[in-house]
Amino acid sequence: MTIRIGKISLWHVHAWDYIKQAQEHEDTVIAAVWDEDAKRGQEAAERLNVPFYASIEDMLAKDDIDAVIIDAPTRIHEEVITAAAKAGKHIFTEKVIASTQAESNRILNEVKANKVKMTVSLPRLNAGYTLKIQDVLNQGLLGKVTYVRARLSHDGAISNWLPEHFYDLKGCQGGALIDLGCHPMYLAKLFLGQEVTGVNANFGYITGKEVEDNAVATLFTDSGAVGVVEAGFVNSHSPFTIEVHGTEGTLLYGTPDEKLLIRTKAVQGQYQEWTELPLADQRESAFNQWVAHIQNDTDATENVQIAMELTRLMEAANLSAKEGRRITLKELKG
Repeated sequence: MTIRIGKISLWHVHAWDYIKQAQEHEDTVIAAVWDEDAKRGQEAAERLNVPFYASIEDMLAKDDIDAVIIDAPTRIHEEVITAAAKAGKHIFTEKVIASTQAESNRILNEVKANKVKMTVSLPRLNAGYTLKIQDVLNQGLLGKVTYVRARLSHDGAISNWLPEHFYDLKGCQGGALIDLGCHPMYLAKLFLGQEVTGVNANFGYITGKEVEDNAVATLFTDSGAVGVVEAGFVNSHSPFTIEVHGTEGTLLYGTPDEKLLIRTKAVQGQYQEWTELPLADQRESAFNQWVAHIQNDTDATENVQIAMELTRLMEAANLSAKEGRRITLKELKG
């Protein structure tokens, strides 16, 4: 059965990427558009040759809409995601789930109550380097993890290719960290492999925008292991970087080449010098996984759990930068 998808907003820069994925999947079609910006929504609907709905309630009330892709501003995530869940529509959404743990909990309660399938786009979880790093950690080749660093930056704010609305604090609920820093944040948490108990964040405002364009967040654990997350909109030629250090060795990726390097003393006679490791094959995209969950009546349990952890860490980081102190995760209200 073909899954007919309603597009909820084209606010995010990746909106057309997800539309393309839906167009390329043999079991999905874009069937309707709603946008909080009526002009943008009408233009997209005309381009897609599908109906535009001025009212999200009207679109969600359609029996022939099975699911939705959400690329709306973060500030209205709770509103539109819960509306979709209550209407019985399956949900694919851009990260984060919402800007706070409390909002995210309310969203997930509605998703569960209405038995719809939700997947959050966390694409780097499916990348070959991520899967290979997890394999190395599972083998214990680095020993006990002591330090993780992940960095993702671009020059969107100084080369002026980011949409102006990405600098709107109310709409975005943050800047470089909540948008771009989501990816190194969930990777750093994944590679630490343990609970994060505290977050300390510092923001920079190089271009004088309302939101931060330079950010660093430090993740603390009870074991003493530390994760460092870096993101920015003002960095030219800044490679995507991962470092994982342990008591027995180190992994490096992307500094600057897209190579995964290991050096360890955990395996006698192997990897004593820097050695390049082959990357794993990529997993199915988050979108394709979502479609499979709908078709097979399964749940994206791990994906949603990681997305929820990401929301908590982002909320803590934003609060830390605002108040100038370390935030413990226990302080956040659910």
